Amino acid sequence: MDQGKGQGVQDPAFVDKAAALLLDAYATGKPVRPLTEGSPDLSIDDAYAIQLAQVDAWRARGAVIKGHKVGLTSAAMQRQLGVDQPDFGHLTDAMFFTDSGRVNAGRFLQPRIEPEVAFVLGRPLSGPGVTAADAAAAVDFVLPALEIIDSRIADWKITLADTIADNASSGGVVLGTRPVRLDAVDLALGGCLLYRNGGLEQTGAGGAVLGSPLNALVWLANVLGERDVTLEAGHVVLPGSITAAIPVNPGDHITATFAGIGSVSIGFAAEANS
Repeated sequence: MDQGKGQGVQDPAFVDKAAALLLDAYATGKPVRPLTEGSPDLSIDDAYAIQLAQVDAWRARGAVIKGHKVGLTSAAMQRQLGVDQPDFGHLTDAMFFTDSGRVNAGRFLQPRIEPEVAFVLGRPLSGPGVTAADAAAAVDFVLPALEIIDSRIADWKITLADTIADNASSGGVVLGTRPVRLDAVDLALGGCLLYRNGGLEQTGAGGAVLGSPLNALVWLANVLGERDVTLEAGHVVLPGSITAAIPVNPGDHITATFAGIGSVSIGFAAEANS
C-alpha cells in the first residue's frame, strides 16, 4: 500500500475540506473536479482518510454500515478507469435497493452498473493473515448482485486516489433473493451475462475478479485488518465486477444472470417519486 505523504497527511484540514467537497456533490448533484488536479501528490492513505471522513459524517446522520465493496479487481475495470490495483469502499443501509424494483435515476450523478457475486458473512472475518480457507469458512451464502457505481468526480476523470476518496465510486447495491451455499457453485468458472433492455451487453466469468471473487474477500479482510477493522457477521461484501461497467439512463432495465446462482435486476425510472 502506498505510504506516500500527500498534502492530506501533513494538513488534516485538507482531509476535511476534500470530504466536504464530495459531500456537497451528493447534496447538489453537481460533480467536482478531480482532487488530484489540485493535489497531485495525494496519497492512498490520504484518500482513505477523506473517504472515512465522509463515512463519519453519514454515521452522524444515522447511517448504518452494512458492508464493504472491493473495486477495480478485474483487468477490464482497471483498463476502463486507468488504474492498477484494487480499492475498497463502505456500503450503507441507504445504498440497498430491491431486486426487480425501480430506482430513480436522478439520485445518481453519473451511474454505471456492474454484475457481481455478493458474499454475506455468517461470522466475523478479521485480518491480517486471512487465507482463502478462512474467508470461505466465514461466508454464509452468496447472492447475485448488481452494483450501481457512481462518481462525484466530473466525467469519471479519476485516478486511484480520486476514486478511493470518493468511497470507491459507490452508488447502490441490488441483491438477488436466492441464497446459494458457497460450496454449491464454482465462483471462478461461473459465467455471467449482463443485459440492458433485453439486449446482451457484456459477458464474463468469476475468474476475472482476481482469479476468483473469493480472493477479493481475502484481500479486503487483510487490508482492513491492517486498519484494525473487522468484517462483521451479516455484512455484505461486493468483491468486484465480473465485466466492464456499462452506463445506465432513465428508462433502462438491467438484468444479470449468473451460472449456478440466479438472476437479479433493476429498473431506472425518471420520476422523482420512484
